[in-house]
Amino acid sequence: MAEFALWFMPFTSQQGPLVDIIGTLEHGGIGLEAVHLGNTPEGAGIIFLDPEASLPEIQEALEAYTLYADTKIIAVALGLLPTTTTWALLRGGVAEVFCWTEVEKPVQIIRSRLAYWQALEEKVADLQLRLVGQSRCWLNTLRQIVDMALSDCQVLVMGESGTGKELVAQEIHCLDPRPAKRECVVVDCTTLIPGLSGSELFGHEKGAFTNAISTRDGALALAHEGTLFLDELGELPLPLQAELLRALQEGTYKRVGSNTWRRARFRLVSATNRDLLTEVHRGTFRQDLYYRVSGWTCQLPPLRERKEDIVVLAEHFFRQQHHIRQPVDRQVYDFLLLRDYPGNVRELQQLINRIASKHLGEGPITIGDIPRSDWPDFAHLGPTLEGDDLEAGIKRLLYQGLGLKEIKDQVTEIAKKVAIRHENGNLKLAAHRLGCSERILQMHRRAEPEMVKW
Repeated sequence: MAEFALWFMPFTSQQGPLVDIIGTLEHGGIGLEAVHLGNTPEGAGIIFLDPEASLPEIQEALEAYTLYADTKIIAVALGLLPTTTTWALLRGGVAEVFCWTEVEKPVQIIRSRLAYWQALEEKVADLQLRLVGQSRCWLNTLRQIVDMALSDCQVLVMGESGTGKELVAQEIHCLDPRPAKRECVVVDCTTLIPGLSGSELFGHEKGAFTNAISTRDGALALAHEGTLFLDELGELPLPLQAELLRALQEGTYKRVGSNTWRRARFRLVSATNRDLLTEVHRGTFRQDLYYRVSGWTCQLPPLRERKEDIVVLAEHFFRQQHHIRQPVDRQVYDFLLLRDYPGNVRELQQLINRIASKHLGEGPITIGDIPRSDWPDFAHLGPTLEGDDLEAGIKRLLYQGLGLKEIKDQVTEIAKKVAIRHENGNLKLAAHRLGCSERILQMHRRAEPEMVKW
């Protein structure tokens, strides 16, 4: 029995070599199942191609397959590819590209990739219990967080206020594989007081300044052999940036009021809601420090880019934080999806707190549990979408030469897919939401081809 199961799609006319490669992979414990464009792939897969393969056709397949967050694709070439093609494949979502005949032990390359992805997905599944979300962009973010944590790089976490930067930093520390690591020390750079900020980071000697009645260790000493988390790094004063840079470069620092150099070894994780490169250009953040702290950067998506996670997050807050087990009326979720969240997940969490506090009794949570102060502005509500996104999408279709009927058909198909996905595959609920018959959605689902055996 195969240890790994993959789907594959051929983009080559070299059938003889392809059959040999498939046989070699199956002999190496990798089972393969063919899939065609339009099918729904699951998990990892391989595309086989040669230098004469149609790149636009491959890119079309990649665009369809990478819609699924759990899809990892290896491109195996049957001949040397142009560099431009290799980069185009990587930009299209391929995770690995190599030529079968140009590498040693190609089967081991694929097996090692699959083993790593398998371990990665296990860690991501555990991470999801605390960093909740199921959207494609969030799952990709969690995978990046695991990758960063398992490395030894300095990490810079960027994102708007309320996106969970401190939670991510704590998870990076927990996933860090150092066997004897010590604790994670948090420094909020927004609370550093001018004149005393050096003491917070580096500590001070007795008598170094007024009220310094005893010797005190700073954050660097406390983080020795552990992790130092600098929250809102962009707020760090320029003079202190120079001292921090030396500590990072040399691993040494001085307490305030001391002439003795001390050593500190730690992993640095920083977070900011500012664009530090812009701050560098303005002269408010040191360029050399930026490149020192940004060994690996992670941009956390705002909630408006992961709206699919709003219901999942709301359920988590209701049940895990407020221990409410009663059902939630669908109109409540519709209301949550209608809102904007400038404060991101933190703002959603606070809204759920207000709804849960207002809810009384054992019945379901209904729209009546929403505080009046959170009601939408009914004067601006309407049956149509006024956003720029829909208009921009229709413009793109028009520029591609599509007419009114073709545009209507595409929008209809997208609406069906979105409704079915929103209702977790329940056709009856999706039909109710769309105001159509369940049979229409059944025909839509049957029209999607299934995977076929090679």
